[in-house]
Amino acid sequence: MLDEIIIAGFGGQGILLMGRLIAHAGMLEGKHVAWMPSYGPEMRGGTANCTVIISSEEVASPVVPNPLSLIAMNLPSLDKFEPLVEKGGTIIVNQSLISRNIYRDDVEVVKVPANDIANELGNLRVANMVALGSYIAKSKSVKMQTVFEALEQTLGKGSEKIIELNKEALKRGEKIIIG
Repeated sequence: MLDEIIIAGFGGQGILLMGRLIAHAGMLEGKHVAWMPSYGPEMRGGTANCTVIISSEEVASPVVPNPLSLIAMNLPSLDKFEPLVEKGGTIIVNQSLISRNIYRDDVEVVKVPANDIANELGNLRVANMVALGSYIAKSKSVKMQTVFEALEQTLGKGSEKIIELNKEALKRGEKIIIG
């Protein structure tokens, strides 16, 4: 089992948290993981992306030139990373902020209205969790329950309200895939 993903968007969209949660969940499940963040000098509003590898085998390098999956939370990220996705891979697009179609016909595209769903939930900041929920349901690289555990461990005590909101956002993203 191997999944390589690039998650990309603007700083402040929770891009690095998404990657940390996937990596943490992978570790909780006893898998080999690598997480490599990258962001511009101005965190909030600048570009941010991270690479995550989840594998049943040891990870030799965190560098992924052609990921199997991409979560693009904004248009600049889609423009930058779409050409790199492995043939037959998956691109999850934040349809709320990206109106253009994918140029490629050799990848599977999942359109997720992440910001719209986050607004329905009352907090735009959980758009990342909506997209992450769709990715988890599609890739099956880690279990959703394990992502919930990783979320609880990452955000910690005193964050119960935001944890529950994030869990609901994850479930809403999952529902896009599994109905």
